[in-house]
Amino acid sequence: MPAVDERPLSGYHSDMSAIVDHIADLFATKGAEPYGEDVSVAEHGLQCAALAVRDGADDALVIAALLHDVGHLVEDPDDEFGVHRHDVGGARFLARHFPEAVVAPVRLHVAAKRYRVAIDPDYAARLSAASTHTLAHQGGPMAPHEVADFDAEPHRDGALRLREWDDCGKVDGLAVAAFDAYRERMERLAGG
Repeated sequence: MPAVDERPLSGYHSDMSAIVDHIADLFATKGAEPYGEDVSVAEHGLQCAALAVRDGADDALVIAALLHDVGHLVEDPDDEFGVHRHDVGGARFLARHFPEAVVAPVRLHVAAKRYRVAIDPDYAARLSAASTHTLAHQGGPMAPHEVADFDAEPHRDGALRLREWDDCGKVDGLAVAAFDAYRERMERLAGG
């Protein structure tokens, strides 16, 4: 597994805006890199956050939607589809700065895909080519005992909502709010 970027936030102040500045820099410097979808990682995150806002999600879930693919920005890619286990690295990165209400849906959004494939025979056909490719590297459909474990997960519902936005937030050229529209929410949540 590629190493997560664990470098200290050198040059940043040690307040809540430091991590937000760091993430903004990741979106600006690495977010435009392709990863097998019709949109970049940054565009995808912004679209998912816009969908979360549209659906009335709370701030933690909006920020989880925005940052759910941050693992692609802090790890080296496995192939042209990015980091197959970006959920693990992304959650590990975010857990140093954000509450579990942000981190858990990020950690579980790949599991939510595996869950949906296992319980809904039509779901797999709706996945993008990149999501289909990475599914094979992420464990494929859940086994029945994994489905039961996921159903018992306290953040199950948030992860499934995030998965829905993840599947829909891949529209080339869609105009949505910029990263800075989420800065205040992130700063309120950072360190919490």
